[in-house]
Amino acid sequence: MTLARSESGRNHLGAVLLLVVTAAVLVSLGIWQLERRTWKLALIADVDRRIHATPQAAPGPGQWTERSGLLAPYSRVSIQGVFGATGPILVQAVTEKGPGYWVMAPMTSERGFAVLINRGFVPLDALKQLRSPPTGEVKVTGLLRASEPDGGFLRRNAPAANRWYSRDVIAIARTYGLSTIAPYFVDADATTGYAGWPAGGMTVVHFRNAHLSYALTWFILAAMLMGFGVWTTRRPRSTR
Repeated sequence: MTLARSESGRNHLGAVLLLVVTAAVLVSLGIWQLERRTWKLALIADVDRRIHATPQAAPGPGQWTERSGLLAPYSRVSIQGVFGATGPILVQAVTEKGPGYWVMAPMTSERGFAVLINRGFVPLDALKQLRSPPTGEVKVTGLLRASEPDGGFLRRNAPAANRWYSRDVIAIARTYGLSTIAPYFVDADATTGYAGWPAGGMTVVHFRNAHLSYALTWFILAAMLMGFGVWTTRRPRSTR
């Protein structure tokens, strides 16, 4: 009987330790989610600041080696140059206006390098109304965006067939023979004073931030586990 009680006590102690360790892990996961939330809120605030900042000159080749153009996505930039003769490069997209295409066009800047400009969105049923890019030297203001390599969800770009599911700067440049091209593209702002397509200024800036709910979930699980442990400990030994 004494041996059985001793064995039961050791098993009970082991179960309690397991509960405590598991609860500690759950609490640490909750704390980690709170830290992630703090990081996400700072990121959102930083991006919001960039979006509403005064436009800066788009990064040139001297800055590409430091990848500075990719370290500050959604920065507001401006670039002056001439659109090339390449026809519209259509990248499949779905927006609040329905399915259609992003209309990409290469621009040669006055500083001598090329930049892909996302002129905006055109719905499927409005392709015949697509306007050509303006001629002569123009100034484009918009948001700097990082390249989107490979393709979209479950769909890879097919350059040979001219089917694009993402705005992959390098692949597009290679396909259309564009040299000295920036490793980013620019989402052009909405242009006032004319009607028609493409429609600029349709960049969606959204960062999912569910870290608080995740943290609460981990904390609740830890509390439930500890409550179960307390309830088990207080039960009569004969019913454990």
